[in-house]
This record gives sequence, C-alpha cells and structure tokens, in this order.
Amino acid sequence: MIVKINTGTLCGLEGKSVIVEADFSNGLPSFDVVGLPDATVKESKERVRAALKNSGFDFPPKRAIINLAPADLKKEGTQFDLPIAISIMAGTGQLRCDFEGCMFIGELGLSGELRGVNGVLALVSSAKNYGIKKVFVPSDNAEEAALIKGVEVFGANSLNDIYMHLTGEKEIEPTNCDVESIFKDSSQYDIDFSDVRGQIGLRRGIELCVSGGHNLLFIGTPGSGKSMLSQRIPTILPDMSLEEAIEVTKIYSIAGALENGTNLIAKRPFRSPHHSASAVSIIGGGAKAKPGEISLAHNGVLFLDEFPEYRKDVIESMRQPLEDKKITVTRANAAFTYPCNTMLVVALNPCKCGHYGDGTNRCRCSETDVKRYLGKISGPMLDRIDIQLEAAPVKYADLKAMKGESSAEIKKRVNKTREIQKERYKNDGITTNAQLSGALVEKYCVIGKNESDLLKDAFESFGLTARAYTRILKVARTIADCDGRENICEMDIAEAIGYRSLDRKYFG
Repeated sequence: MIVKINTGTLCGLEGKSVIVEADFSNGLPSFDVVGLPDATVKESKERVRAALKNSGFDFPPKRAIINLAPADLKKEGTQFDLPIAISIMAGTGQLRCDFEGCMFIGELGLSGELRGVNGVLALVSSAKNYGIKKVFVPSDNAEEAALIKGVEVFGANSLNDIYMHLTGEKEIEPTNCDVESIFKDSSQYDIDFSDVRGQIGLRRGIELCVSGGHNLLFIGTPGSGKSMLSQRIPTILPDMSLEEAIEVTKIYSIAGALENGTNLIAKRPFRSPHHSASAVSIIGGGAKAKPGEISLAHNGVLFLDEFPEYRKDVIESMRQPLEDKKITVTRANAAFTYPCNTMLVVALNPCKCGHYGDGTNRCRCSETDVKRYLGKISGPMLDRIDIQLEAAPVKYADLKAMKGESSAEIKKRVNKTREIQKERYKNDGITTNAQLSGALVEKYCVIGKNESDLLKDAFESFGLTARAYTRILKVARTIADCDGRENICEMDIAEAIGYRSLDRKYFG
C-alpha cells in the first residue's frame, strides 16, 4: 500500500505543495529518499530512523522508498522529517487515520522531539490555497502559523504528541494568535523625533520623503545628526496593515531572522547593514537564494550609513531592485522573486575626513580626494534618490532649545497626506507619489507655464537627467499634497528643485 502525506517546500516567498509517498516491499532492508532532495533532506533518513526508534515505534526491516512529488521540484530544508516519519508509521500500520486535508511540517530530533523550521508562515499560507484544513507544526512555529486564518494549526512538542492526537488518545488544542495585541504592543517606540533639537529643514525634508514614499540622501559632517534622524524615520511611517505585516514576517521567517518569541513583525522594519556587506547579503542570493537586506527592509527603511564606503558593485546592484520594487535571484534550477518595496535612506560625509566645506574644522582632503570619494556614487544611483538634504552641525543654542514636534504629531500629517494619495490613485494600482510611472506623472503632475519655465531653467543649469526631471515633479506633487494644494504651484517646484541642488554642489 502506498501512503500519501501532504507537506510543502519553499520557492522564494511562496510555498509549493509536496506529496510524501511511501512504499514498502520485501527485499534487502534499505531506506531511499527520491524526488530531487538536497543534502539536508537526504540526511533526514537517519534523523527519522532514530526518532521513530526512540519514540517507541518500529522501523520496518523492508525495502522502503520515500518519493517527494513532484519529482522535478528541488526539495530543501528539514521540514520533511515529520511527514516522512508519519508516512512510515502509516505505511507500516502503526498509525491508522484519515490524512485527507492534513499537512505536516517539522524537524525531528533524535529523541523524537519537534524543532522549529524556517518559512512556516509561507508554507501554511500556500497550504490554504491547496485546500489544506489542518496543519501540524512544532510548538515553536505554532503561533506564527496561526496567523493564517481558515486553517487549524496544531503545535506539538514531539512525534508522540502528534501520534496521540491522531489516534484520539490525547488531543492537541488548536493554536490561536491574538493579532490585535501584537499590533498594540508594537505601537510604542523607544525613540522619538522630539529628541531631535533644531534641524528644521531636515525634519521638513524627512516628512516629505515619508509622506510620498521617496528615497532620501543625507550629506553632512560627522555628528550632524544623520544617523539619529534616520533611525527615527520608522516612528512616523504609517502603521502596517495585517497584510503588510504578514508579508514582512514571511520574508523574515524564510531568512531565519525572526527573533525568539516573535510571531508577527508589526513594526516597520529598519535595516542598517555594515558597509563591509557583500552584494549577496544586500540584494539576496547565496547557495540557498535567501532574501537580502533590501528585502528584509520591505515595507520599511533600508539605511546605508557611510554610503561611499560600500563596494561599488554593491551600490550598483541596488539600482534595478529600487526601481522595480522586487529582486529576482536566478539559479540553475529556478528563479526566486522577493519583494523590496523599501524606502532607501543613505548618509555620507562630504569627503573622506568628513570636514569638506565645514567652516569650523579644517579639511585634510584635496579636491581630487573629494571627487574620488564622492565619485563612488554613480549618476544613475543618484537619480534614484528623490530628495537630497545637507545636514549642518547642530548649534549650541539649538541643544538648549525646547523639544520639537513628537513623532505622533508628524505621523498624523503623514497619514493625512498618504490618504490623499491613496484616494487619488485608487484605480491606478499604486498608493504613493514615488510610485508614479511616466504616464501617471503626466496625468497627475500637471504644471503651468511659470512652473514649466522654472523647471526648464533648473534642468539646463544643473544638467539634470530625464529621470531627475521626473523625480522633481513627483516631489513637487508630494509638497503640494502635504500643504493641502490640489495643483502644483511655482513654490512647490522651487522647493523640489532645492532638494536636487546637491547634485551640482558635491557631485557635479
């Protein structure tokens, strides 16, 4: 008799259905796993054999063949241990029950204990689409899996727990996840924009970036507050919806980046990789095609401090993902796509020593050194950054001034502006001004003659590219929205041009 057990494998951000087929026949005792398994799956044979023996079950002295169907799909991960063990128990008559609509996911220890695995949320989410009604997972993954409504999730500590549940000896209670409590607990931050003194212009530029979903560049001397301001950007981003939170949690689960006790990421991610990071760690890839930092920052902020210190291939590798809002990692047998709808924030010093143009500290760099340092950032990369802000050192008088606006106050205005855009683009498949395509820019960023003349002068004076021209219009649209104007005026264009002036001052 052939036994069939449902499980799944990961293909990028999605799970694919896998059927574990077990067949036993007379002959020399053997145990083979076929169906394109990787080394991890092949090793499951020894874990399963020991787990069955140490849990009080028999491993048949027969010729056992385990097939993972479909056979042309690469199988990776340790989640196949549990379904393989269940298929052996069922195929040898040690477990008799109806497995219709049931799915099994989990790694087995040698004693039969169940250990958590990566990517459970993606696997259970896809299982629902395949008609699965009940999912059995390790207890460590139960609350994560329970985020998917419409599927009963049973968290078990051992193989024996599942056996007793299926035979009716001792039932496992379905796991429930209190999503509202998680969102409530995640609404508080330890940092706030009220901690920032002075820097009125920078605060205005940051609010515009967040309101329109624009990318941002800070340039300024060390200690001018670039990192401090960047770290507080998530505190004024709109709260994540459940769908956004689940999508982010899927990415973290697949990457194995979920912290212990974290079942749902309800806060906007803030990722700040070191400048020594490789291209693979930033955009994703590697032997198992895992998501990179740009995907881990999905629906949040990717902050790259000391931007010119990153390797040139790392900087350039981000250009296309930032434009497409997704990254496709291609391997010989498959291509995996991960979302990366992130707000990019980069910070850099004006030169290697950091004091170029600083009136209080003498710069030790020559003009050639400055150009070489800033030249690491290409024009096409700069074109993908909508707003550029120059951070000046904070004055002593500002340090003694009263606290500025809180994050909560700024966030109210951001939410209001986001709602304006959401309503405007409800039929266009986008939600922010930064997502406007060429055709939509012409439709929603209409300007008059005075505004057009001003933009023409800036285009010719600064030597702007066509992409920079479009970015200026998008930012002007956001400025008008923030200030409550339906039409873009000359003042909006002028302010938006001001946010590109560093192109000429530092990078020209």
